[in-house]
Amino acid sequence: MPRTDGLDRVNGLDGVGAWLRHRLPGLLDESRVPGAAVAVTAGDEVVEAAAGVLSTATGVEATVDSLFQIGSVTKVVTATLVMQLVDEGRLDLDAPVRAVLPEFRIADERAARRITARQLLSHTAGFEGDIFTDTGKGDDCLEKYLEVLHDVPQLFEPGGMFSYNNAGYCVLGRIVEVLRGEPFDVCARTRLFAPLGMTHTASDPYEAIVHRTAVGHTQRSPGAPPEPTPVWALARSNAAAGSMLAMRPRDLLAFARMHLAGGRGPDGGSVLSPDGVLAMRGPQITLPDIDQGTAWGLGWELFGPTGGTVFGHDGNTIGQSAFLRVMPEHDVAVAIVTNGGLSRQVYAEVMGRVLTELGGAAPPAPPTPPEAAPAPEAARYDRCVGTYASSTSETTVSRDAAGRLWLERTPLGVTADLDEAPYRTELVIWRGDTLIPVEPERGVHAPLAFLGDDGHGHALYLHTGRADRRVSR
Repeated sequence: MPRTDGLDRVNGLDGVGAWLRHRLPGLLDESRVPGAAVAVTAGDEVVEAAAGVLSTATGVEATVDSLFQIGSVTKVVTATLVMQLVDEGRLDLDAPVRAVLPEFRIADERAARRITARQLLSHTAGFEGDIFTDTGKGDDCLEKYLEVLHDVPQLFEPGGMFSYNNAGYCVLGRIVEVLRGEPFDVCARTRLFAPLGMTHTASDPYEAIVHRTAVGHTQRSPGAPPEPTPVWALARSNAAAGSMLAMRPRDLLAFARMHLAGGRGPDGGSVLSPDGVLAMRGPQITLPDIDQGTAWGLGWELFGPTGGTVFGHDGNTIGQSAFLRVMPEHDVAVAIVTNGGLSRQVYAEVMGRVLTELGGAAPPAPPTPPEAAPAPEAARYDRCVGTYASSTSETTVSRDAAGRLWLERTPLGVTADLDEAPYRTELVIWRGDTLIPVEPERGVHAPLAFLGDDGHGHALYLHTGRADRRVSR
């Protein structure tokens, strides 16, 4: 097992850098990713690499200083801004959200009175989370966004389980605005980006345009070449959840470095308290067995032992994907940003190399359907059959005459507007009660779980990281 201290760690990082510069162009070609940039830090040292193009329409080459959208990795930025308020004694995580936002309402008034900031941070608030309504480009967009939530349904009791919730982070962004008296973007820049020296970071297209900036790419049909997306970003009202923020990977590592340094910035000043740093990576809720993390903290996703503790976050926006992983026991972090294609393949190979060379262990293999997997037996899995829905998709699970289970998902709302393709696949047993699709989606076989009981012996939720509720028997 390689050592990761002192000179050995520096040599290991140099080796990772050389491998990245050699391997990344070919890896992008194999994964049909137009462009990417990667940065890895070990201690105070950083190595970087970039390859491909920022847009297939312009052919502009990607560089290590190019900006890519980081999507939902933004949520850890939002969580850090929230924890700064906790440090100052201005926010109680376990008080109802209405203590700060008395206007906060959802369809379930009883739940609205009880939901806390802690539950929003850990994705356990329980209301429908994929609400991407555009409320304008003005500084009042988050204030207006809260009005959009009035009819949003409650899926389960607050604190009852995990279900990824974008809307909850928009509410957190509004909490930051109200307690600071400034727009969310201003709070992020003055309290995080500037103190951490993040000079290549853009909160909106107006800031991004002065940098070398990537455009997202999507496929109009399976197997088609990636094409630039017709729009660059989602609505500003979702900025606190990850709709707009873009940066180079080195800047993302500057943010991670602060968390590795116990909340200290590059000048030694305190950006977040050591207690706040540790609280953010403390487990709040265990995740279903669907090959994501093992638990969720206050913003961070927590991963099981892989030669030590790993925490991080992924981000996906319109045709762009980002990955951040932090290994505090080895003082290592890696940031990967891409603009389309099978980005998960790029992440898996790069992260595997970093873990092996600098983290002392190889990562687990990604989930794949077992060869000759038996069809799920009727007595055990007929509870899964039915239709499940959210604001972004409707998913039907059915059983055919031969006893095989099939999943068909139809995009709704914003995902349909963005030409998201329908998805159909057979489901087979992965492990335990978790099923796995035979056909990959964007190169990934993402396991799914069926949880709860609707009172008639059927699963109440189809869980893919989000809990989609059953809408038919």
